[in-house]
Amino acid sequence: MALVVAMTATPALAQAEEPPPCPLVIGHGGYPKSTGAKAKDLIRQPNVLRAVDDQASWGADGVEADVQLTRRGTKAVMWHNRTTNGLTGPLQEIREIGWAEGPGNLRDRRIARGPYAGERVPTLREWLDHVRARGLLALLEIKKSVAPVLADPVHGAAAWREIIDPIVERQDAQPILVYSRDKWIKAELAERLPDHLRGSAAKWTDGVKWDEPPPPWQLNEPRWQAVLDEAANSVMTSHTADYRAWLDGRCHRYTKDV
Repeated sequence: MALVVAMTATPALAQAEEPPPCPLVIGHGGYPKSTGAKAKDLIRQPNVLRAVDDQASWGADGVEADVQLTRRGTKAVMWHNRTTNGLTGPLQEIREIGWAEGPGNLRDRRIARGPYAGERVPTLREWLDHVRARGLLALLEIKKSVAPVLADPVHGAAAWREIIDPIVERQDAQPILVYSRDKWIKAELAERLPDHLRGSAAKWTDGVKWDEPPPPWQLNEPRWQAVLDEAANSVMTSHTADYRAWLDGRCHRYTKDV
């Protein structure tokens, strides 16, 4: 009788110990945080299309990328750095060069180093379409460096449209979230894109600052476990493939709201 009781109790025990749902994993390319970061940066961020492809292959549910504006706000583009550091051609501010016009324009430059050398800088529209084709969530950081362009009394309105229109045009076809570390931009986004301003909900899960060469992913395990225990809906990591493998067996991959 004792054996029968034990056997019948086992399924209930297994059901009670079912792993919790996994958080949505937002891939975030690493940027060095140590001395000489600008020179060491290998342009790993998923701003270029091939980097988006890699994040998808590593098991990301979404990707975080950066929105900059070219001169007079004529084109919203996907690039992390305030300058053209990491691109071919002379060093310039992104907001001071044209997209397709003039010498040194952004469209004709290529990434100069790192795993995505030779890739070009995509526009916001192009990037969103590519992310949608890969079935990923888009998380956009509107960079602080675009604030002067957005606030410009002559060009600001058109510059805002370069950011807002691509999102609104696609909002029914794909999940798009936005955020900014600039207080003024964040306040403007709250008025212009209130249904999309949820990007800060994605919790940073890595515990060790990125560097080049990358730190061993195992150093992040204590922080990864702590964040998983908090049952965050979504997390950001620069170790996408390793984090996804680490989650295996610790949680169950469900579809969740961000």
